[in-house]
Amino acid sequence: MSDADRDLRDAEPWILTTRIADYIAWGRKNSLWPMPMGLACCAIEMMAVVAPRYDIARFGAEAMRFSPRQADMMIVAGTVVKKMAPAVKRIYDQMPEPKWVIAMGACASTGGMFRSYAVTQGVDELIPVDVYVPGCPPRPEALIEAVMQIQRLIDARARAARGAAPLEAPAAKAAAGK
Repeated sequence: MSDADRDLRDAEPWILTTRIADYIAWGRKNSLWPMPMGLACCAIEMMAVVAPRYDIARFGAEAMRFSPRQADMMIVAGTVVKKMAPAVKRIYDQMPEPKWVIAMGACASTGGMFRSYAVTQGVDELIPVDVYVPGCPPRPEALIEAVMQIQRLIDARARAARGAAPLEAPAAKAAAGK
């Protein structure tokens, strides 16, 4: 047995085969770069998520990018007034594909308690939203759950693209009696 054969045999337990698309989806899922759009009081809760107590770095989303060309996930936190709406849309348009949006708080999701001509009644009037976070203001844990939901969405889209069946949530399995 030659040295090359011996080296290959020793390396076999460490060899992993996968599709390149799966590898890219895994990297995309675990390295989200948020674009913070802190427009009102929800932004304080968004800032708390990157602090040591909640540590969003555990989910690969700690690199807040204030440049839309370096971000792939926009977190709209707070009231979107009509005057700010074109800027939010422009920033979203400048983000590279694929991109995801989290509407954080009642004001970003539905306009909140502000039913006036000056307030956009939900950021989904301007841009497509992937995950809505309820609350006024929502807890940092809710934003972490939204990031995890985006990660599940990325994984589901990658599975659908390769023709695999989507993973069922544990609650759905329990409800189905499996």
